[in-house]
Amino acid sequence: MIVVTGATGNVGRPLTRALAEAGQQVTAVSRTAAPVPDGVRHVTADLAEPSSLEPALAGAKALFLLLSGDLHAAGASPADIIGQAVACGVRRVVLLSSLGVATRPFGSTRIALRGVEDTLRESGLEWAVLRPGGFASNALWWADSVRERRVVAAPFGDVGVPVIDPADIAEVAAACLLDDRHHGGVYELTGPETITPRGQAEAIAAALGSPVRFHDLTRAEARAAMARSMPVELADDTLDILGSPSPAEVRVSPDVRQVLGREPRPFADWTARHVAAFR
Repeated sequence: MIVVTGATGNVGRPLTRALAEAGQQVTAVSRTAAPVPDGVRHVTADLAEPSSLEPALAGAKALFLLLSGDLHAAGASPADIIGQAVACGVRRVVLLSSLGVATRPFGSTRIALRGVEDTLRESGLEWAVLRPGGFASNALWWADSVRERRVVAAPFGDVGVPVIDPADIAEVAAACLLDDRHHGGVYELTGPETITPRGQAEAIAAALGSPVRFHDLTRAEARAAMARSMPVELADDTLDILGSPSPAEVRVSPDVRQVLGREPRPFADWTARHVAAFR
């Protein structure tokens, strides 16, 4: 059995579906009850309380570990989840980390994630670490404004990074969970090309078949909006990357191709599949 945390999110949902379609027994974990594919067991648990995972982990051979933003807050102990997995007899953990662990290692959220990575390496488990950059699905932040006013409002409109389709992250995660060859792998996951927020607005407009106006937010405006859904420090880290990406953060990684044998999906592909969210 494979346990997927964050199973109702942008990565966990397609991962759960892919594993089930591959004939695996899957336990989907989320904080609240949610629909899951046929044949998938669902367990509610709060990762802030690692002991609450015990019913999900009992009998599991592998765990996909996705840590939500609040698990990086002061006082949180996400590394304890690794100990819980060991105690329950899990043999393999695939951790969703962040590219920022390598590119900006001294931010508080990056330090916390690096601590989880180190705990996993030292656990005696089989493991793989996925380090994605920006997510294509972050464009869903604009869904309401596009539907209501045909406007995308974002900071740093002409600064591009190679955002990754969460479906590609899910496919790489599935490969790492199922294939022994990925034990000890650290994969940096990006899309196939850099794209600016203005370029993303143009892709959304093309998918809709109607114009979408771009409005450039100040950093302060963007920070205030992001802080409503994530810790302020994580918002600041994200804005640092979006505003002044380093050469490593604009680099297109070969790792999706290395694992999956194909190029990562471009942002336009993600937009075409999710255009209904913007109509």
